[in-house]
Amino acid sequence: MAVAAVAQTADPSDSGLNLPKDLTTFGKVDPHLRKATAIINGTIITGTDIDQRLALVILANGGKISDEERERLRLQVLRNIIDETLQIQEAKAHDIDVTSAEINQSYARVAERFKRTPETMGAYLREQGSSERSIKRQIQGELAWSRLLRRRVEPFVNVSEDEVQSIMDRLQASKGQQEYHIGEIYLSATPENSAEVLANGRKIIDQIRQGGSFAAYARQFSEASTAAVGGDLGWVRGPQLPDALAQAAAEINVGQIAGPIAVPGGFSVVYLVDKRQVLMADPRDAVMNLRQMSLKFAPGTTKAAATAQAEAFGKATQAMQGCGKTAEVAAAQGAEVVDNDQVKVRDLPPQLQELLLKLSIGQATPPFGSPTEGVRVLVLCGRDEAASTNAPTFDQVMSQIEENRVNQRAQRYLRDLRRDAVIDYR
Repeated sequence: MAVAAVAQTADPSDSGLNLPKDLTTFGKVDPHLRKATAIINGTIITGTDIDQRLALVILANGGKISDEERERLRLQVLRNIIDETLQIQEAKAHDIDVTSAEINQSYARVAERFKRTPETMGAYLREQGSSERSIKRQIQGELAWSRLLRRRVEPFVNVSEDEVQSIMDRLQASKGQQEYHIGEIYLSATPENSAEVLANGRKIIDQIRQGGSFAAYARQFSEASTAAVGGDLGWVRGPQLPDALAQAAAEINVGQIAGPIAVPGGFSVVYLVDKRQVLMADPRDAVMNLRQMSLKFAPGTTKAAATAQAEAFGKATQAMQGCGKTAEVAAAQGAEVVDNDQVKVRDLPPQLQELLLKLSIGQATPPFGSPTEGVRVLVLCGRDEAASTNAPTFDQVMSQIEENRVNQRAQRYLRDLRRDAVIDYR
């Protein structure tokens, strides 16, 4: 207590610095000051590291993050950076390094996806509160971990020819059954923290349903090795999934999300990207020749007037006798016509898929749109039916089994690294 009292009443001149007695600060602390938030086996993670990585997550989700969600994401980002640090450290311990040139190549590809050069991408990231350093660090972690798994895990994963043949036989026997293209966010949990992890999973789902990117959340939060590819599990059948995940996939529609679902070791959030029948032609793989007719409403058009125009437009298009009449009907209605060749049904919104699959050649959909954007009609002028799906090859089946086993061992590997790490939170 005596020391504290002296510190509070000390004369500024005692420090040897020319300080005023009545000291007032002007301005804020530099946000780029790098103070330690955690030290992992001697490697420092700063508040700036977390803030800049958090900015990447927010950027990937269009900036639609509440203050409450921001704080939760900040904690998750810290956990992610800790895992990333452990992965880089473990790779270096086994003489695996990622060169600057390799990181820069991957960074250039990321910039290209944003339609920017590496130079302009750096400026853009800084505007968003992030940095090149942050995204390059994430790239380094992904590359280092991938190479470590190739050296330390993949060579010890064995799949026999009998196993592969057994799966191929079952695949033929399951012809016509449903299979699913699944995205997964896996969150590990223990009995002690399961309630917290469950709550975090629910918040992730809320953010995705509000427009967040599933792939972006998977990259940041999933603890499966598929995080690097946005949580993409590829095509799987129900029996290949844990019972709870298989049931969820069967109950939701394409584009929907389910969870958090209790699975061994934690919880999973599941996104149904697509579905199809095993070894059967999928009608949604049909390629259509469409003619789009668009009717715009004049500025100031009331909702009632727009509805009346849309109804008249719909009656005129439904009365057409084939695509040859589209130009004539469009001129009479004041609509525009645009041809859309080689359109896959599955590339269209789910509502339109159902409508188009029921049409015969020459028929049109009902009008769809809004009073502000106008209405459109699609006329089916031609259709190439989907071809039957071929069974996967022997090598493809073997590769999928190997990948699943590598993923499981990678999760155990990372759990062991966390358990053995010396982490000092500041």
